[in-house]
Amino acid sequence: MDNWDEIRTAYQVAQLGTVSGAAEVLGVHHATVIRHIDALEGRLGVKLFQRHARGYTATEAGEDLLRVARATDDQFSQLAGRIKGRGSDVSGELVITSLDFLAPQLAPLLTEFQRQNPELVVRYLIGDRLFRLEYGEAHVAIRAGAAPDQPDNVVQPYAQLAVGAYASRDYVAQYGIPNGPEDYHKHRFIAADNRDSRAPYHKWLWATVPEESVTWRSTSGAAMEAALRAGAGIGGLPAAMGRNDPQLVEIHAPRPDWSSALWLVTHVDLHRTSKVQAVLRFLKDHAEDAVTCPD
Repeated sequence: MDNWDEIRTAYQVAQLGTVSGAAEVLGVHHATVIRHIDALEGRLGVKLFQRHARGYTATEAGEDLLRVARATDDQFSQLAGRIKGRGSDVSGELVITSLDFLAPQLAPLLTEFQRQNPELVVRYLIGDRLFRLEYGEAHVAIRAGAAPDQPDNVVQPYAQLAVGAYASRDYVAQYGIPNGPEDYHKHRFIAADNRDSRAPYHKWLWATVPEESVTWRSTSGAAMEAALRAGAGIGGLPAAMGRNDPQLVEIHAPRPDWSSALWLVTHVDLHRTSKVQAVLRFLKDHAEDAVTCPD
């Protein structure tokens, strides 16, 4: 196919479902989008979209085109990510990803790293999904649990995340501190809404605490932390966070079976670039500040 502009236009229409949406993303007039679609359908001799009142829906032929265009777009993203990471100095974009419960510790560390390297633009991406390093979505991923095994990734141990159980002082003033599991039915607990969570603390909680005592649940680590601080109940926190906060009370000290291994993950194509090596060294040097359990 000799006209990538038409394919890119069809890809955006298939993604967004409307001509106006595609026009906005591409920065062209909506008439240009329609012209590209008509020309492409004419050249291929098939209908790529069903037109209806709500917009455009891809036909089977359109879905085939969408798969090819998506793969091509991913390859361009991968190339862009690699090019951005090839500089010999510590500058440009640095993209780091982790789960949200690590943000309170990692955000200050990344800020200090940027302060030492002021030419950097830091993008700290948080989410439960695995950002695809092979497509240039991130330079460094910090992942928890079993060692990642994706091909072409360089995986290095980072630290053991020590986790304890904490509550706000307001909660303790109202409910006290449980002496042990026999008192859990008198208390309120904060948990991951997903009962199949792989986090060791939440696996323990769902197996140990009476269900009627699990009264506040969320899919977000940040939301669970905020609820804990607001007095919603007892919840798990990294010990580096819980023990350094005078507004929190340690209900249970960190336990070995609640800890999680953390890993620094990079793609082999970017691993040895200057800025990736620099941030890896910095994170390792400051691992104690981020995740380990203070005495």
